[in-house]
Amino acid sequence: MTKTFEIAVFEGDGIGPEITAPTVAILKRMASASPDYALTFTDAPAGAAHYAKTGESFPESSMQAAKRADAILLSAMGLPDVRYPDGTEISPQIDLRKALTLFAGVRPVTVKAGQRTPLALPEGKEIDFVLIRESTEGLFYTQGRGEVSEDEARETLLITREISEKLFRFTFELAAARKKAGRGKGRVTCVDKANVFRAFAFFRSLFDAEAARHPDLKADHAYVDATALWMVQKPWEFDVMVTENMFGDILSDLGAGLMGGLGLAPSADIGEKHAVFQPCHGSAPDIAGQGVANPFAMILSAAMMLDWLGIKHDVPAMVADGNRLREAVEDVVARGEVLTRDLGGKAGTDEAAAAVLETLFVA
Repeated sequence: MTKTFEIAVFEGDGIGPEITAPTVAILKRMASASPDYALTFTDAPAGAAHYAKTGESFPESSMQAAKRADAILLSAMGLPDVRYPDGTEISPQIDLRKALTLFAGVRPVTVKAGQRTPLALPEGKEIDFVLIRESTEGLFYTQGRGEVSEDEARETLLITREISEKLFRFTFELAAARKKAGRGKGRVTCVDKANVFRAFAFFRSLFDAEAARHPDLKADHAYVDATALWMVQKPWEFDVMVTENMFGDILSDLGAGLMGGLGLAPSADIGEKHAVFQPCHGSAPDIAGQGVANPFAMILSAAMMLDWLGIKHDVPAMVADGNRLREAVEDVVARGEVLTRDLGGKAGTDEAAAAVLETLFVA
């Protein structure tokens, strides 16, 4: 029996609509070829451009569409010259994280053989790890509510038992799934600064409590500064890493750099009931409308969405299609024949997306 899933689509700002359209087209093509699942898509207006036009950044109807949907596909959001009166950016993606308690920010980092990377990888080495960033609290807890006086400024870091226990449970389950699939070593690393901050010592203690429930997996710790060093020196050693919100924000960009740029960096923000899938890069308004934006991170985020839906609803065909779509992008990038400008090539958005579609259905 065919299972139908509703996807709420936030097409975003700047290049957002340009990379969303071919991604949705690919998803429609894949779903139409499968007897096991179907996809419907609901447009959900939001973002900086919508705010500039209407005075509203996140309509209630769009929030309700997100809550009703089986998954949320969200494109690049924000415009540097469109801000709230207090000077802060318009970030519906952060609103969604908080409203839907999307505590696990999942950032895969993958560099396959033949793929260009700023690193000189040793012969036979590839990079395949996942960074999990807590996405609702940490140093982002008081976003927009920090205290600023003439002489000082304060922000509050918050780490709670409730969210951390959910985060670590999710992390170890992901590591177990990667190990079972042959993609990971069954190793989980807690990235913190427990030698300086009591909050991170608390974070680490909760990690250790969850680790004790998974004797079949290896658990260890690393300070965030050392982790940044090792991500450059020996990134192939990592499997699954989990960390606080701000540390994860920084390290995920370093991971994107290992892959060659944000144009190859997908992400997911996952909670117990909802999940948002979004490229890590920004809206790049300087190239909007030129047809040259890189769609690969958006397409890879869609692949993560298929995988998550397939696991959550027990639809193996969706998991398989998620893997096929991810591998198709990786193959196109590794071949190096059809790359966008940010990756050193000359292909436009549509040509890059067409190469992925051809790899899926012709190769």
